[in-house]
Amino acid sequence: MRIALGIEYDGQPYHGWQAQSGLITVQGCLEEALTTVADKPIQVICAGRTDAGVHATGQVVHFDTEVIRSVRAWLLGTNANLPPTIAVRWAQEVDEQFHARFSALSRRYRYIIYNCAVRSAVLASRVTWYYYPLDIERMQNAANYLLGEQDFSSFRSSQCQAKSPMRKVTSVEVIHQGDMVIIEIEANAFLHHMVRNIAGTLMRIGSGLASPQWMQEVLQAKDRRQASETADAKGLYLTEVRYPEPYSFPQTNTDLFLLHPTL
Repeated sequence: MRIALGIEYDGQPYHGWQAQSGLITVQGCLEEALTTVADKPIQVICAGRTDAGVHATGQVVHFDTEVIRSVRAWLLGTNANLPPTIAVRWAQEVDEQFHARFSALSRRYRYIIYNCAVRSAVLASRVTWYYYPLDIERMQNAANYLLGEQDFSSFRSSQCQAKSPMRKVTSVEVIHQGDMVIIEIEANAFLHHMVRNIAGTLMRIGSGLASPQWMQEVLQAKDRRQASETADAKGLYLTEVRYPEPYSFPQTNTDLFLLHPTL
């Protein structure tokens, strides 16, 4: 059978999603827990790999197995063998045509900025601290240039292995909640460091160091050197992966706290 799982994790303790020899990763911990439940090796495929320090409330994975276990056993048994910073939020049997990565229609990310003159100790690993006051209207005007299908070479890292820099951004919104500035962005797929590079550029614009039109100039340059520095990983969350019918997965409310002004 093929099983899909919804995964939530705090990325701070891990060296990213992807399993790596000698390093603690989210994939490595999840596969170890699933293998314990199955009593046979289990390997998972995810909707989108996240970097070290990046969090997720809506990651989706799938795996194949000949071991017969109930959906409840996959859910509760796996959680019993996971560290506190990783949780399986739901489990569901799917057909063989489902693929966590290739069946996805879009991914949605949230970038959270703690915009305050003084840093927070409690939120240190959950948000990016930026002390220059940010103008939300300027940031939104700049973000609008990102909409549509276009070349995002200026926002891809040098380590990006994607064959094409073309991506389609379907929505982008900059929200102000108390001391938090939240960037919500959805696209069919993302390049390596794309959201973090966009966030860094938007913060520069929001602080008045560049005009909103600079975003368009950076896009048209198709040169990573023209954009701002890469924003910190700890402010980034993968919040949702959308799939076509008939795949209807549970929606968790865990990410709602990310919009609360006090978290």
